Amino acid sequence: MWRVPRQLCVHFARGSQLSGPWSRPAAFMSSLLINQAQYAWLKELGLREENEGVYNGSWGGRGEVITTYCPANNEPIARVRQASVADYEETVKKAREAWKVWAEVPAPKRGEIVRQIGDALREKIQILGSLVSLEMGKILVEGVGEVQEYVDVCDYAVGLSRMIGGPIFPSERPGHALIEQWNPVGLVGIITAFNFPVAVYGWNNAIAMICGNVCLWKGAPTTSLISVAVTKIIAKVLEDNQLPGAICSLTCGGVDIGTAMAKDERVNLLSFTGSTQVGKQVALMVQERFGRSLLELGGNNAIIAFEDADLSLVLPSALFAAVGTAGQRCTTARRLVMDRPGNYVEPTIVTGLAHNASIAHTETFAPILYVFKFKNEEEVFAWNNEVKQGLSSSIFTKDLGRIFRWLGPKGSDCGIVNVNIPTSGAEIGGAFGGEKHTGGGRESGSDAWKQYMRRSTCTINYSKDLPLAQGIKFQ
Repeated sequence: MWRVPRQLCVHFARGSQLSGPWSRPAAFMSSLLINQAQYAWLKELGLREENEGVYNGSWGGRGEVITTYCPANNEPIARVRQASVADYEETVKKAREAWKVWAEVPAPKRGEIVRQIGDALREKIQILGSLVSLEMGKILVEGVGEVQEYVDVCDYAVGLSRMIGGPIFPSERPGHALIEQWNPVGLVGIITAFNFPVAVYGWNNAIAMICGNVCLWKGAPTTSLISVAVTKIIAKVLEDNQLPGAICSLTCGGVDIGTAMAKDERVNLLSFTGSTQVGKQVALMVQERFGRSLLELGGNNAIIAFEDADLSLVLPSALFAAVGTAGQRCTTARRLVMDRPGNYVEPTIVTGLAHNASIAHTETFAPILYVFKFKNEEEVFAWNNEVKQGLSSSIFTKDLGRIFRWLGPKGSDCGIVNVNIPTSGAEIGGAFGGEKHTGGGRESGSDAWKQYMRRSTCTINYSKDLPLAQGIKFQ
């Protein structure tokens, strides 16, 4: 049986540390948590004292050995051997070979494999959620909820596997059929961030798989154990179905592996989740080779409370959106805009700033909330839109006209536009993503599947004539 860690980890901002996350004194190495009795449940996930961080049908790794730590107390958990560039090259080759097999599997059958992955994750949901809490640092209920999100996306993808496809258009030419055909792009590279080490991979992986793609994952180095544990669960499902393990490959690593993925023409689509600054570099490298990227970057999200707002909804929403996950969600509320005076509690509330203060226009990955006062609807809508990011936004009001103006062309310019709920906590059924410096990518629900496929317009002539479009005739 697994046991929940005695101390649930609360994540500290690693960027504030003077040393890197793995350069701890030798004393820390003397007793890895995985060897302690209360953490024996880690071995039920297939983890060991030293773990191989490369999977391409078999496990390996010839790169640097790093130690991952619980961010609450800096205690070492276990070690992971990262991928070398040579490991990366070998893995890409095996992934592309695996695609030749996977692309031949009918989409509904691919959905069945994804269903089995969801069931396998469901069986390990508590223990895997505990690992998320231990290594990433979020509270246990959020760790379990993150795994549940991957499970939910798998369930969603199963149904989607029987629905993906293009329309048939009426042709202007007799004896002709005009159809839209969707095919997988091939190899999807997935680079995920530390704050959602399971869910973001799940959004990409489940949808990409039913579309007929193979996946190559590089998680954050600070959450390498989670990447290994999740991949072991998926690999078992693929093995049980006599499918190549390289369909879902893993290369744990740092900047060298991420850069290789961005520059590699064999990576047909690169999905990157992280900061706007790094995302811009990734986008430029991918664009340099005319590749495709799916960017899920930072947010600077506002909650707007009008005079008719229900405060019983505003207060818990603002609290959850501002401090949930220690303020380390891309949908975390950074700005609260009120129409009237109020009393605020330190230390997470900052008042007295101008709405266009530079610090208020910068994403701070911490539970800090800036509070402003506005005069009218037009002004506050403009304030919402004046920041460079465009991920999530929310208003609290009972005015039906205002709600639809907020949703309309002169309202919020964000990818997520909410009413009477927080900026955080999106459901999987709708597309997740934002505009402007947030990157423009969409993951998870709605028609986000189209980003993992390529589109062809196909004209089929089944007549004995050769009419040309637009009535053109060559005499």
